[in-house]
Amino acid sequence: VSIALQARLILAGENIKARVVSLPSFEWFTEQPVQYQEEVLPKSVKARVSVEAGVAQPWYKLIGDCGVPVSLEHYGASASPATLFKEYGFTPENIVVAAKDSIKKASE
Repeated sequence: VSIALQARLILAGENIKARVVSLPSFEWFTEQPVQYQEEVLPKSVKARVSVEAGVAQPWYKLIGDCGVPVSLEHYGASASPATLFKEYGFTPENIVVAAKDSIKKASE
């Protein structure tokens, strides 16, 4: 979550409004009533970014056609988390790029 919050601050500095939603359990969220899901992730908001230190595949259902995932699709590398995150592009800066790409897609 902290990496997404850092990206949100960068976006705010560029006058781009964003909010961070934490879904600790994907399964739990998708089992909730549609009204709750709509309150958390309104369908009217097409620009979405998923941030996952793992595989992005399950997130496509929630981010939609305009969404952009930021994830770690690599396994087996050995180094500190900070080193691996930087090496594989799991950074606030890349989340900002993903957000701008998603906004552009949603505007087309």
